[in-house]
Amino acid sequence: MLNRKTHLAVAIAAACSFNNAVAAEQEQLELDAQTVVSSSAAGADSYQSQPSSAAIKLDLTPRQTPQAMSTLTGAQLRDFKLTSVNDALKAAPGIQVQEVETDRTYYTSRGFDITNFQYDGISVPFVYGNVEGDLDTAMYERVEVVRGANGLMTGTGNPSATINFVRKRPTATPEARVDLTAGSWDKRRIDTDVSGPLNDAGTVRGRAVYANENKNSYLDRYSREKNLFHGVLEFDLDERTLFTLGHTLQTSDANGSMWGALPLVYQDGGETDYSRSTSTAADWAYWDNQENRSFAEVARLFDNDWQAKAVLTRVEKKSDGSMFYVYGTPNRETGAGLYSYPSEYTEKNTQLIVDLQASGPFSLAGREHQATLGASWSRSELEDLSWYDSTTGTMLPPLEDWNGHIGAPLNDNGSNGSDFTDRMKSVYGAARWSLSDDLSLITGARVVDVKSDGTNYGLAKSTKTSGKVVPYAGVVYDLTEQYSLYASYTEIFDAQTKTDRGGSRLAPVEGVNYEAGIKGELFDDKVDVSLAVFRTEQDNFAEQAGVNGAVAYYRAVEGLTSEGYELEFAGEPLDGLQLSAGYTFVDITKADGSHGVTYAPKHMIKTAATYRVPGMEKLKVGGAVRWQDDIKIAVPLTADDGFTSIGTADAKQKAYAVVDLMASYEIDANWSVSANLNNLTDEKYLSSLYWTQAYYGAPRNASMSVSWKY
Repeated sequence: MLNRKTHLAVAIAAACSFNNAVAAEQEQLELDAQTVVSSSAAGADSYQSQPSSAAIKLDLTPRQTPQAMSTLTGAQLRDFKLTSVNDALKAAPGIQVQEVETDRTYYTSRGFDITNFQYDGISVPFVYGNVEGDLDTAMYERVEVVRGANGLMTGTGNPSATINFVRKRPTATPEARVDLTAGSWDKRRIDTDVSGPLNDAGTVRGRAVYANENKNSYLDRYSREKNLFHGVLEFDLDERTLFTLGHTLQTSDANGSMWGALPLVYQDGGETDYSRSTSTAADWAYWDNQENRSFAEVARLFDNDWQAKAVLTRVEKKSDGSMFYVYGTPNRETGAGLYSYPSEYTEKNTQLIVDLQASGPFSLAGREHQATLGASWSRSELEDLSWYDSTTGTMLPPLEDWNGHIGAPLNDNGSNGSDFTDRMKSVYGAARWSLSDDLSLITGARVVDVKSDGTNYGLAKSTKTSGKVVPYAGVVYDLTEQYSLYASYTEIFDAQTKTDRGGSRLAPVEGVNYEAGIKGELFDDKVDVSLAVFRTEQDNFAEQAGVNGAVAYYRAVEGLTSEGYELEFAGEPLDGLQLSAGYTFVDITKADGSHGVTYAPKHMIKTAATYRVPGMEKLKVGGAVRWQDDIKIAVPLTADDGFTSIGTADAKQKAYAVVDLMASYEIDANWSVSANLNNLTDEKYLSSLYWTQAYYGAPRNASMSVSWKY
């Protein structure tokens, strides 16, 4: 493997090569905003959202989009060193990052799982609805979030949110950047990003991104190394046709990984309070994850301003781990009640996705409107295998005395696993009707076929839904030059990945989602503001019913209702001040009126701001705060034998806030330095109550970076 000095030399040499090849800026073929993206665009400091097609495949500003949306811009990702997807989404308004284990994460919004993910507007399936390993953000220009049901564009109408990762693309002029970072727990990181034309005419362009991060942890026995390579080539086949090839490789190799986490209550119902460094991992545990993502794209702009695009995506994910789960409920007096569950696990998931789309203007009744048409097809094949061990059930010492020393898995008690294929195909169409200068109507629908077959841990996995229609309607009315009212409606159809106690997947979630609000563009259009009010009604919602061994199982809940509102502010209200702020309130109730999703906070605030000090414009200072109110989850209790049920008790996380600070200084046009301090007040909090086990978030930590750009 190349050392870090070699990587730095390669990046600088490549940038110089680009500079020699191109003496002047070349014109770049411009298709839609997600086809060509330049990191050197105006507003490099901006926290304001850009036009996006993530909601309905039409390039609309936030004000034109009849749903709540926000953007984590490249500036915010850099300022606060949000180098992982988890850290980035923790900063996104309305999003909760459920870090249930050290290397497995779920995402929720408005109280529900986020299962709609896009790359450059192309939807991708998430087989188990979670992320394994630690995904890096070095390859992304920005991250867009459309909250609420989005069945028109994603194939399912999950009422949480859609996350759209906008990848870095080649630039028309030579650019390069290298960042070196060192921080707490022996953190060492290098980021390199080189981009520009590859021939004199500028008709062939390339971009290469490489990142490596190696660090230990505040958690006992835990360490992780990440590597990312992202490469993209663009070819101007003619003045109106762009061909793009890209590949991303990400690896996340962790030692001392936790499978499950800490018990939250004692047998007497009282809550545990371990040291933040406490880990249930064995000293031999590891979890390695690798993802290869390739895409080929052809985009064509026609004389009538319509454009068509075809995208082929292939994803291969591999996972390999030797894990150690701790189950049972500890006895407060003796420490008894905890038992071992070692296992080895492998997984391979291969996905193939085809997406065809066309969009553009058309005239009718003397007015110009916009339309988009498309079709998508995906196949996801998954194979996994778990080995069982005769040593399962060995009694463990109290976690306060646990040092991770225990025998490695023997794999002598059989194995089981999954081998199934999920298929989805759909066609969709939408139009933005310009009814008057002030009023626009968006209508559309997607027709979805979903089919699964194979086996899942010994059970037949066969489901099929054909011709399911997911309609969408939205209206936007411009009150003034600055403010617009909007409303939207969509139905919900979400094929689930969660299973019942017998291992069968639950029936699809079905329901409706309503949203209305007001949006504005203030301060000479430098600031976006919005207020959204929403209501969701669902049946077949998955609620955790218990844990069988190390696997959670669920039951379907009927008549679940979610209501709430969101406030958001993003942009530059004063010269040099960049601000992003969001407040979310959500109330989720069951049919009997009881609180429906207790692990989701009712109130949540996310803010981030930076300021260039007047008279010292090279100095930027900033801070970020995320706050949520209290949450809880009911935890089943077991006796000293680890199996006999003795009731339930609530585990609680009181309201808390995490405060981060940053400062950066531009030494000259090429060099800059920065420092970041996270969790300023050293708040102790549980990372999630999504499961009935959890671990603590990171204590106060710091990092410093040196950056060079060209």
